[in-house]
Amino acid sequence: MSSVLIGQIVNVHGIKGEVKIYPYTDDVNKLAKKLKNIYLDENMQHGEYKTSCRVQKGMLLAKISGIDNVQKAEELRNKYVYISEDDLDTLEEDSYYIKDLIGIEVIDLKNNEVIGNIEYIFNTGANDVYEVKTLDNKKVYLPAIKQVVKKVDIKARKIYVEVMEGLI
Repeated sequence: MSSVLIGQIVNVHGIKGEVKIYPYTDDVNKLAKKLKNIYLDENMQHGEYKTSCRVQKGMLLAKISGIDNVQKAEELRNKYVYISEDDLDTLEEDSYYIKDLIGIEVIDLKNNEVIGNIEYIFNTGANDVYEVKTLDNKKVYLPAIKQVVKKVDIKARKIYVEVMEGLI
């Protein structure tokens, strides 16, 4: 069983030990409904915490078992929040988990050459952007839109793109 990073505790909320979690997902409401058990370490060795969540202004407000005051909640600030990979939902077609895209090879369809590998993904509000480390150790940014990303093959660990003029 492995873990999946779903967010980071960025602040406390109120005086009863609630924490504010910055979520690493597009669907915060769905995550809040599903989030029942979390881990505060990537290796899941320090135990599972029961939790209940709600959404406020795009953030998760979570009540974590055993955290019942501001001081205990404050100790969790900046910790990353993980869930078991077994708790992940099956995604719709053309949707991917970030964990599956990091490290994947990016190939330019025009010349069938490798551009590099995805190192980081961030969201601009309009769409995701893939930060690609090129073979000569430069960084290029590709928007994750249908005009650019033509095919994603998770099993082969390859993404085929059509680079618009001026992107690279």
